[in-house]
Amino acid sequence: MKLKITHTTSYSYDVPVSYGLQQVRLTPATNQNQTVLDWNVEISGGAQELTFQDQYQNQTVLVQAEPGATEVCVQVSGEVETHSSDGIFGKVYGAAPLWHFVQSTPRTIAGKGIRKLAKCIRGDADILSDLHELSKAVLLAVPYGEADTEAGTSAEEALAAGGGVCQDHAQIFISAARTAGVPARYVSGYLMMNDRVEQEASHAWAEAHIDGLGWVGFDVSNGISPDERYVRIATGLDSREAAPITGVRLGPSAESMIVSLQIQQ
Repeated sequence: MKLKITHTTSYSYDVPVSYGLQQVRLTPATNQNQTVLDWNVEISGGAQELTFQDQYQNQTVLVQAEPGATEVCVQVSGEVETHSSDGIFGKVYGAAPLWHFVQSTPRTIAGKGIRKLAKCIRGDADILSDLHELSKAVLLAVPYGEADTEAGTSAEEALAAGGGVCQDHAQIFISAARTAGVPARYVSGYLMMNDRVEQEASHAWAEAHIDGLGWVGFDVSNGISPDERYVRIATGLDSREAAPITGVRLGPSAESMIVSLQIQQ
């Protein structure tokens, strides 16, 4: 399946910014599940300072705001051909060892609620079925959109709130899997919706490592494993490490953000 994507993120500031630097993780890489046919990154109100691969092999662009800028816009666009693999990303490894993905972060520390969910993973031979049961249990406990969460909400906080979005679902799943000793990581990317072109935001899901299969994806929010409608962009221990854009700025300015995203076949 060939997917055409245009994703624009615009930042506005009420007073000029003296200094701003953003890490942009919005460049997909070709792998066994997708082939990047064309991809462009366009910046206005700033300039690309550096491109590199981070510790998880995410394609990363450093963007510095122009001195005195009141608006910075990052637009990525291109075409990606995807290939279905039943959710299996496989035995693909970078510099980070598997034990690294059993570590907790502030956003994925397990509390009482997540430790209870982790009991879905019984440690038997059918770990794949256990992980699918965990995915169902997370969505049942945290229905989509039933509570307000934000970028910094932890997995345990979202579980206690009884609602969340794809970011929360992925982090709760990851936290529970790690509690049971299963390496797990966060994946950010895109999902083509069958009923619309315009979307409110990018997507996120989780991957767990299973001996013999490698990395396997779980989209808790939709109750499926990623298929040819998904484009992966970045991975990390949690939503912060795989965030499409993170950054810092100096000065007293207040920031507002507008996102525009179109995905179509």
